Amino acid sequence: MNGLPPEPRANPELVGHDHAARALAEAARSGRLHHAWLLAGPPGIGKATLAYRFARWLLAGQPPAPGDAPLALDPAHPVFRRVAAGAHADLLTIEPGTLQGSRKRADVINVDAARLIPAFMALTAAEGGWRVVVIDGAETMAAPAANALLKILEEPPPRAVLLVVTAAPGRLLPTIRSRCRRLDLFPLEDAALLPLLARWLPEMPAGERQALARLAGGAPGRALALAEEGGLELQALVEEVLGGLARPDPRQAHALADRLAGGSDATAFLAFFALLRRAIAAAVRQAARDPAAAPAWLAGRPLAEWSALWDRLGRLAAETDALNLDRRQAVLTGLGWLSAPGR
Repeated sequence: MNGLPPEPRANPELVGHDHAARALAEAARSGRLHHAWLLAGPPGIGKATLAYRFARWLLAGQPPAPGDAPLALDPAHPVFRRVAAGAHADLLTIEPGTLQGSRKRADVINVDAARLIPAFMALTAAEGGWRVVVIDGAETMAAPAANALLKILEEPPPRAVLLVVTAAPGRLLPTIRSRCRRLDLFPLEDAALLPLLARWLPEMPAGERQALARLAGGAPGRALALAEEGGLELQALVEEVLGGLARPDPRQAHALADRLAGGSDATAFLAFFALLRRAIAAAVRQAARDPAAAPAWLAGRPLAEWSALWDRLGRLAAETDALNLDRRQAVLTGLGWLSAPGR
């Protein structure tokens, strides 16, 4: 893969979310910038890229944007370079694993990390402007961390702004959501996404890029992750599993478990379960709209049972990964649930 975009804090390009960028720019220029913003949308849609884009522009003094690119800042600008390097004194990033420690989980935002926020926001800006906090993956906040965040939301200091980035706003406390102004980011149309994939994945055949765009649901970051994970191959395995539910083959199940449990990390395992749950959710939605158009395998159990299974599969994958359980056994367990209605 060539020409891949940099990580969000160093990415100068934002595609397809001008409505959200303009809303932030207009709020800042009005002199009544809300103290907390909730940037919500599917994984890989560009939420963190927008958060850092706004942070750079605000910390640089809200310079005029070149052309028609809201919140744009020249990558050669000193503020851009310092934010990209994680070295700007007036920007704090909190994400899963911040202040992890030897006994703390790396997949959550813990209370010690959350307690950095009030102290940071209460300080006077080192460069005389704003203080900005980006909470990336806010849905992973443990309950004590979420409670620690509430105080600063209830009594925000002047010239400080909190950018709460989340793919699952429903998992945040209602009191946090109610104190933030929400901006939703939506999937990109093919007309915007396919040129990006052509630039990032020039060696991939056009037909595969189109399939990848559909599989990613219009999310550029998700498309890249799927490309790295072998998403098209995994999707074919998902379709094979679901298409064969009427006549499950134990040998195929064990071969698939071996395939997904191999390797030193859980990338393929997690991607397979994510695609499997995506296929189930899409089929259930299709059946609710037009039962005649739903795939044949969906008739194997009631829709309510499929919904419960979707949730169980998600918990199985998450717990297996978080607790470092046997991935092979988890695959066999999940396939057993699929092939035995009522279990």
